[in-house]
Amino acid sequence: MMRSPSNWAVAVRKPNGEIAEVTRNIRSPMARNRVFRLPVVRGVVALGESLAIGFRALAISANYAAQDADADEAEEVKTEITRGQIVFSFAIAIGFALMLFKVTPALITSWLPIDTTGAFVVIEGVIRVTLFLGYLLLISLLPDLRRVFQYHAAEHKAINAYEAGEELTPTNVQRFSLIHPRCGTAFLLWVMVIGIFVFAFVGQPAWYWLILSRILLLPVIAGIAYELIRFAGKNQGNKVLMTLLAPGMWLQRLTTRQPTLDQIEVSIRALQEVLRLEGGLTREERKVEVMA
Repeated sequence: MMRSPSNWAVAVRKPNGEIAEVTRNIRSPMARNRVFRLPVVRGVVALGESLAIGFRALAISANYAAQDADADEAEEVKTEITRGQIVFSFAIAIGFALMLFKVTPALITSWLPIDTTGAFVVIEGVIRVTLFLGYLLLISLLPDLRRVFQYHAAEHKAINAYEAGEELTPTNVQRFSLIHPRCGTAFLLWVMVIGIFVFAFVGQPAWYWLILSRILLLPVIAGIAYELIRFAGKNQGNKVLMTLLAPGMWLQRLTTRQPTLDQIEVSIRALQEVLRLEGGLTREERKVEVMA
């Protein structure tokens, strides 16, 4: 799954071995109103767009995977989900994430005998990161998730090869790193770290205000984390910055696995599709985002 400024594409290996591509354009609010392009605000908008596109891409992939290998090539495959289904999926996924990574750490910390705000937010942050790492380690044991992590790495390799100006062939792409600074995994880690500093201004309110603050301030924290990841993507040659962001890069080791050449071929196809649709842009302007 790849995204460019104005389009996104998903490539899927069908049961018969062929690769199918589906492309869609992006009608972003940021293109219509400059308010949505303001720093931090644009991060919240981009996150919402990424989640919506991600759910649609998953539906497309699942429908192709369920297709009969002997099906007629002309047979149409349903590749869209309704707005209601997207909203419902959002509610379930976001609700689960908020309960596990926001509400639970806040409640656990509130039950501890902690007097100072500094200690409170730091311990809460440590609990949150520990839950996050444990969750990633747990799901990484699932066989189906291992394949997802391989495709995740294949996306990173394809983008790294493209940004290095290399020809996009499976053999060439395989040589590149499976780590990328604009990865969503690093974004999630920095959401948790930045939250420690933001929540310090809230203090130690009653448990109901504590929970409410963790939920209401999430868009602000996500917007700040987006700006950090965006800045890192534009300054990959800055050794000091890369050193500071190293934990987010290390974390990608949990969500990536060495892909096969067949999987890299699929990621290349998705990348080529968004580059084809953005053909009027220069290489510097064609910023491609990993959607995994």
